Amino acid sequence: MEQQLKESYGNTFESGLIEEIIHVASFVDFKEDDHLIEIGQYIRQMPLLLNGAIKIIREDRKEGEILLYFLEKGDTCAMTLACCLGETKSEIRAVAETKGTVAMIPIGKMEEWLGKYKSWRNFVFSSYNKRLSEMLSAIDNLAFMKMDERLLGYLKEKAKVNNSKIIANTHQEIAYELNTSRVVISRLLKALENDGIIKLNRNTIVLLK
Repeated sequence: MEQQLKESYGNTFESGLIEEIIHVASFVDFKEDDHLIEIGQYIRQMPLLLNGAIKIIREDRKEGEILLYFLEKGDTCAMTLACCLGETKSEIRAVAETKGTVAMIPIGKMEEWLGKYKSWRNFVFSSYNKRLSEMLSAIDNLAFMKMDERLLGYLKEKAKVNNSKIIANTHQEIAYELNTSRVVISRLLKALENDGIIKLNRNTIVLLK
């Protein structure tokens, strides 16, 4: 775990901060589809993602779900930061996209390090900015992009975080994450296949371009 931490954050944090993280963090392994954070949950620790990928989901008023963004190696979740520091309930759900490991940092250390380590302050502010940009992008996608554009962007992002052009999601699962119907997704996937952008197999989708 210590080696994974150094590989993921060694170029981001001072050596003294790395040593403190090793001393105080609890390391948690997770597997694909594990629910790591639930909506309405109080969050007492901040996650640093050592490896794997996590999807951050927001529930809408009709009890559907919308995918906001993915977390990858070296990331943290800005909404988790806000909940920890503000002692408020989570408004997002975090679900494992792949297996991986997180280092969980106690709230007290998060606040202490803001004043102690410049690299930690930079990391926190940078994470806020990055996640805000991704959430604005998600809003833009909903407001301005056609569903076929959203679908293709979704497939490309899934391929990126899984490091594979093969996407093993059902049409229903994709529809759920994009907050639309399976019929719409199936029709659009067929159109993308006809355009030579993807290949549809029985249980997978292969991204060709």
